[in-house]
Amino acid sequence: MTAGISARLDRIGTGGRYLVVPMDHGITLGAVKGLRDIESTIDAVTSGGADAVLTQRGIAPRVHEQKNGAGYIVHLNGSTSIGPDENDKRPTGTVEDAIRAGADAVSFHINVGSEYEPDQITQLGELTSEAAAYGMPVLAMTYARGHDVREDDPAAFAEDLGHAVRLGEELGADVLKTAYSGDPDTFERVVESTRLPVVIAGGSKGTDEETLDMVRGAMDAGAAGVSMGRSIFQHDDPEAITEAVATVIHEDASAAEAIERTGLAAEV
Repeated sequence: MTAGISARLDRIGTGGRYLVVPMDHGITLGAVKGLRDIESTIDAVTSGGADAVLTQRGIAPRVHEQKNGAGYIVHLNGSTSIGPDENDKRPTGTVEDAIRAGADAVSFHINVGSEYEPDQITQLGELTSEAAAYGMPVLAMTYARGHDVREDDPAAFAEDLGHAVRLGEELGADVLKTAYSGDPDTFERVVESTRLPVVIAGGSKGTDEETLDMVRGAMDAGAAGVSMGRSIFQHDDPEAITEAVATVIHEDASAAEAIERTGLAAEV
C-alpha cells in the first residue's frame, strides 16, 4: 500500500473502521426522500459521526460545505431502476474526474454472477490500475447477484459472498463492500475470504433495532464497518441513527446500548 492510499483511507475511516453513507441513489431512484435536500442530509449524517459520504461526481458541489470534515467518496458507475436492467452498471466517470471533484476515494459496483460480470470485471480492473497511479483508494462494491447465487441457503450464500469479496481483492481494490449473509457465523466465512477490510451494505430498511443488530452481528464476525444508505439517509432522524451506528462500530456498543445512548425511540 502506498503512502497516498494509506493517507486517504484514514480520511474515509477511523482506526481501520468505516461508517460510509452512500447517497448515489439519485441516479438509480431519482430525488427520493433524503436526497432532495441532500445538503441537509449530508450535514446530519456527518454531524452524527459518519466517516465518509459517497455520491456521484455531479453532486460534489453540494457536498463539501456540508460534510463537517468527513471524507468524500465518488462513485464511478451506475444504472437506473426504470432502465432495461438495474444490474447493468455502466461507468459514469474516471479517477481524474473524481480527483477534480475533491474525492478522497472512489467506488465501483460489480455484480458477481450476473450476465454483466465479464464487462464489470474488466472495468474494475482498469479502474484499480488507474486509481493506483494516483494513490487513490478503491471501495469495490462486490455483490453476489445472478441465477446461480444461492441466496436461499445462508451457508452457501456466504460462500458466494466470499467469492465476490475475494474477486475484489484479486482485482486490486482496497476496501470491499458486500451484502450481509444474515448472521455472524456465516458472515465470518465471508470476512475470512480476504485480508482486506469488509463492510456491509445496509440491505432492506428495517426497524432501528434490526439495523443495529445487523451491524453488531457483522462487527462480531470481523467486519470493518458499514456502507449504509437508505436505512440512514431516509431515516426520520438521520443524525441520530448515524450516531447509533457509529456507537456500535467505533465504540463496540450493543444495539440496545446504542439506542439508549443516542435517544432513539425503542420500537415495538
